[in-house]
Amino acid sequence: MSKLGALADDSLSIMDGIKIYSNPVSKKKVIDSNKIKNNSNAWAGVQLNPVSKHDDNLDKYEIGAYGYGKNNVKLLYVKRENAYRHEIREYEVDTHLRLGSQKDYLEGDNRDIIATDSQKNTVYILAKKYGIKSPEEFGILLCAHYLYTYKHVEEVHVNIEEYPWMRHAVNGVPHNHAFIFNPLATRYCHVTQLRNESPRIRGGLKDMRVLKTTQSSFIDFIQDDYRTLPDANDRIFSTVVTASWDFSTAIDVNFDSVWTTVKDSILEKFAGPPLTGISSPSVQNTLYLAERSILDKVDQIKSIEMRMPNKHYFDLDMSKFPKLVDGENKEVYLPVDKPSGIIYAQLNRKDLTSRL
Repeated sequence: MSKLGALADDSLSIMDGIKIYSNPVSKKKVIDSNKIKNNSNAWAGVQLNPVSKHDDNLDKYEIGAYGYGKNNVKLLYVKRENAYRHEIREYEVDTHLRLGSQKDYLEGDNRDIIATDSQKNTVYILAKKYGIKSPEEFGILLCAHYLYTYKHVEEVHVNIEEYPWMRHAVNGVPHNHAFIFNPLATRYCHVTQLRNESPRIRGGLKDMRVLKTTQSSFIDFIQDDYRTLPDANDRIFSTVVTASWDFSTAIDVNFDSVWTTVKDSILEKFAGPPLTGISSPSVQNTLYLAERSILDKVDQIKSIEMRMPNKHYFDLDMSKFPKLVDGENKEVYLPVDKPSGIIYAQLNRKDLTSRL
């Protein structure tokens, strides 16, 4: 069980083992965590931590969640296919470690601590040696590196946020090496691995703000003494989507393709066809249909959760200005971000084997 506390809130249940990845740039092998944990010779020559001295205070207190690491390590990786054709990935990386010993806390003994400066440099060195393909695969690599290199590390948690660069186009022709910052949505991932266990991978999407001007209703909600909003058959629907999903495996997963599928599925169930759109009887129903579509399309996702807060655009009553305004107002609205409703749900695959 994770003891990183809040740092590992987004970790997943234990998954099947992963296999070796070949990096497309360096053609080198990434560490196989299953091979490491089954190979007793891997730790030959590594000295175990000395047992900490007894602390009488431990009879009264115990350390709960603990760990440390380096946050906000910024990295730009340029893949140069030739002199002019380039690909880029920009990440912000957090690496958090939990050691098997607590003597750094209890006794001020720092001999087991892997400096956060070393963690920062590890991000750069592994990117140089193995290249970068996706946030998830880089997170798996970092976890495996720390568990393989330092026997006294019991748990690794990696957060990666990707900056949304897209290739610039000139008259429809993609530019070889010019890019535009286009924050349609922010991609992130969490990878957690405990010693002798497989990595747990969560993909994510956040800050995707969407709006449609029709085909959304607010009807049939409970009419009680506290409600003031009237029913509305047609209203503006706007939200900022956050989604995160748990992978059941890392084998043969195209993480870039999965992220795009999730994004497109959410937009499909929110917006519908370009000419006719799609009806949204409630935010709850739109959220559920998006989650179900994602599980239908991506077998390697076992669970997905989404949050969709309301970003209200209220009708303005222009009837108070009959001499100045003619007709019903369907053009001018009042944006109100706070307070806002919040709708969320998690959709899981059922364990069909339990019924057999």
